[in-house]
Amino acid sequence: MEILNIFRGDKEKQAIYFKELVNYRMPFGKYKGMFIKELPVSYLEWFSSKGFPHGKLGDFLQTMYVIKTNGLEKILSDIIKFTSPMK
Repeated sequence: MEILNIFRGDKEKQAIYFKELVNYRMPFGKYKGMFIKELPVSYLEWFSSKGFPHGKLGDFLQTMYVIKTNGLEKILSDIIKFTSPMK
């Protein structure tokens, strides 16, 4: 899976994926309840070395790993800004 080429060309699916990514919480473990976007890089690196879980959680963790280890955190703030409810 090419993480940052998710749904290549389908902007609507990309928007839905990344909106869910920034609002998804860790369902178990030491960081249970924490937003995945707030997980420490060391935890994401641990998953990278041990293997990401299957399914949506694994996809989100892997995406966040790529974002954080490549210094792309700014896109997270942009996603949050553009997906926040309009006031």
